[in-house]
Parts: sequence; structure tokens; C-alpha cells
Amino acid sequence: MKVGLDRLPDHDRLVARLRGARVGLLAHPASVARDLRHAVDVLGALGVKPALLFGPEHGYGGEAQDMVGVAGARDARTGAPIVSLYGDRFADLTPAPDHLGAIDVLVVDLADVGSRYYTFVWTALLALRAAARAGVHVVLLDRPNPIGGAVETVEGATQRPGFLSFVGLEPVPVRHGLTVGELVARFAARDGLALGPDGALSIVATSGLPPGALAEAWDRPFVLPSPNMPTWATALVYPGGCLIEGTNLSEGRGTTRPFEIVGAPFVDGRRLAEGLAATGLPGFIARPITFQPTFHKHAGAICGGVQIHPTDAAAFRPFATYVALVAIAHALEPDRFRFRTERYEYVDDIPAFDLLTGSADARLAILAGEAPEAVARAAAAPDPEWAEAMADSRAIAARAAA
Repeated sequence: MKVGLDRLPDHDRLVARLRGARVGLLAHPASVARDLRHAVDVLGALGVKPALLFGPEHGYGGEAQDMVGVAGARDARTGAPIVSLYGDRFADLTPAPDHLGAIDVLVVDLADVGSRYYTFVWTALLALRAAARAGVHVVLLDRPNPIGGAVETVEGATQRPGFLSFVGLEPVPVRHGLTVGELVARFAARDGLALGPDGALSIVATSGLPPGALAEAWDRPFVLPSPNMPTWATALVYPGGCLIEGTNLSEGRGTTRPFEIVGAPFVDGRRLAEGLAATGLPGFIARPITFQPTFHKHAGAICGGVQIHPTDAAAFRPFATYVALVAIAHALEPDRFRFRTERYEYVDDIPAFDLLTGSADARLAILAGEAPEAVARAAAAPDPEWAEAMADSRAIAARAAA
């Protein structure tokens, strides 16, 4: 399997274009080739020295924790300025006109994990829109979706009006089955942007990967794209595990298995595991545990909870599983469980759980005491038209070939 970065040296006309241009690079630590060289080094070996480097959430170097603003810096190895696209304001998410005025082409290479909440795809889309306004061409080096692209695995309805945010700038299912390139191309075409080498966006696609293959089938290491995404198994649970951010449960940050481990000091892990088993949801075992986060929620406290162990990746439905988990946790401790009301990803007036699920329906159903399996199945049901949208998105991305 070759990702877009691996295939870049074979695109002679594109490489020649980059050599003759002022180039910006939007990347992070997982922007690596098959031999694990970073994109900036691959470009350097091709005779292309980026004039500017851009970093998404967590930073170009990937050091920052979630929702922590990142300052600009200078790359110690190349000397190039690093522009942060994740700060204290929503406006900080978009490249500024003066930065785009310093480049002719923006190369984007961001590894994604196949979930609407993961913000890198929205950074890429915002960068494309700003670049198009500035007359800067975007070359997107695509990468595969580590949790697959099968229609059958799509989960979660698209967001209701009023529930778009940086954890879902456009209407997309939670587990969407597409790549960064396919999603960005979809919305670029909808916005009327021209595609291909002479347009606003061109894409170097992945090749040699069987349709729907998961990251465990890749013939290369999984490189963590953010501090709490250490393995492909983390990515597999993440469409559900990220929902815990919208509650006062720990999502396992501060442990070695973030998003797989969930709990709080007031949680009885055995009862939570028994409740999950009773839902009949497939493809996993919830193992009762105790744990002590070293940072983030409940840092230093002994927590009860569960670790979610997927046993059948094809059958496992992470979004439905974690919606049920939240519902059970609320039912077991209604006086101590709560949904997050603090500011979340630049939004002050909508609960985080609603932004993540795409409406208030699941939260209200949980608070009303509806059966966990019923809440989960209702929330996880995707829009029927998304299967057609997936096919359209892939066709559009193919038309954007570099």
C-alpha cells in the first residue's frame, strides 16, 4: 500500500511545479512515508523546501493535549516558521491572508481516523477554502481511513441544523467511511471549486489497498497522529470513545489506553460491564477495571470503569456501544453522573455531547431513562442517503487527481 506521500515522487509534473513554487506544508507527526521519513524530509529530498509549515490541533509536532491552543514557532531542523492553525479563537483555525500571500502552493498531508469529531479534516477544509480565496493551489496527499470504508460500518446520523461545529463543520455521519481527500473533495465540489491541477484542489490518492481494509492490514506501522491516539485499536473505538468527552467520566486520558478505558470514582465497573453485556451489542467485551489517571479528568483518583476490548472489528459498532455505556452510567449513578456544560471546541451554548452526537436527542433520551440499547440504536442509525454520498465523494476525489 502506498499513501499519497509515497506516490508523490512518481508525479514528475507535480514535483516540477513544487520545485518552482513557494510551498507551504500542513502536516503533523503522522505525515510520514513508508520508510517513516516525515513529509518535510520527503519534499526536501525532491528539491522542495517549504517556506512555511502549518500545524493543526495538537501542533505541527503533536505535543499539545486536546483543546490546548498552540503558539507559532520555528522548526529547529529546517528553520521554517511554523504557523499554528489551532488557537484560542475560531478564527485561528484558518490560515491568515499574509501567510497565504507568502506561498503559491499548499501541500496538505494529515492522517485521519475516520470519525467526524477528529478535527484534522476540518482544518484541511478550512485551509482549502482560504487558499482558494487567495489563489493558492492545494495539493492533498491522501491517506487511508484506518477504520475502513465499508458502507455497513457507517454510524450516526448527520448533524441537525444548529449543531455544526469544529467537531463536525459539515453534515457527516460520526463514522463516515471516507478519507480526508474524499471528504474535502466532496465539499470543495459542492462549493463550486474547480478540481484537478488547474483548479483549487488536486489529490494524490492512496493505492494498493483492498477496499474497506482496516489499519491492521496495512503493511506499515500505525503512527500516532495525536497524543491520545497511540494505536489503530484506539482509532477503532474512537467514534464512540470521544463521546465520553461530553460527560464527567474519564475517557482514559492519563492512562496508556485512552478511549478504550472509561470510568470515574463513582462508577462500579462490574455493574457497568454487566449492563453493556445485556444490551446485546456485538463485537466487544467490556472488562471491569480500576484505574488511576495521571492527568486530565479525575487525575490521581482511583476510578472504577471498564476497558472496551473489540473482539470482532467487522461487527463492532463503537458509536452505539459508547452511547449505551453513557446511558448505563447515568442510570447507575444519576445523582453523580453529569453531561459537560463547559465550553467545548469554541462553542459555549450547546452541550458537548449534543455537538458530538449531532443533536440533543440522545442526551435527552438518556436523561429520560430510556433503555440504553434503544437509545444507542436510534442514535447510531445513519442517514440512508449516505451510501450514495460515499460513492459520489469517491468519484469526485478521483476527478481531482493530481
